[in-house]
Amino acid sequence: MQGLHLTADLHGCHCAPAWLLDAAALGRACTDAVRAAGLQAVGQLFHGFPATAQGPGGVTATILLAESHLCVHTWPERRAVTLDVYVCNFGADHSGKAHALMDALLALFEPTTVDRHVLQRGEVNLSAA
Repeated sequence: MQGLHLTADLHGCHCAPAWLLDAAALGRACTDAVRAAGLQAVGQLFHGFPATAQGPGGVTATILLAESHLCVHTWPERRAVTLDVYVCNFGADHSGKAHALMDALLALFEPTTVDRHVLQRGEVNLSAA
């Protein structure tokens, strides 16, 4: 259950519009980034949302990893994105791969501002066992 959970809220993204609007294109980019980081995709779901009165519909891209998951949500009308990378570190330390994946996605979206968080999850207290 030990793991590393990375999140980032991106604002002012200057990326190509396809990364915010096109579920298939974003899905391919995420899959490529997962592979390049050395993580293993075991499932995926890429979904585009319809336009609203506020603007064009965004995209959710989720990749189930053998190590845990990646989830991306876009708000094209705000040029904003949220990123969620979680890796389980119980059998091996995948922290470097998680950071590499996050860095690749940050480069893809080209945000003006980023609010990043790092959470160590499920630390095992051996004295309590």
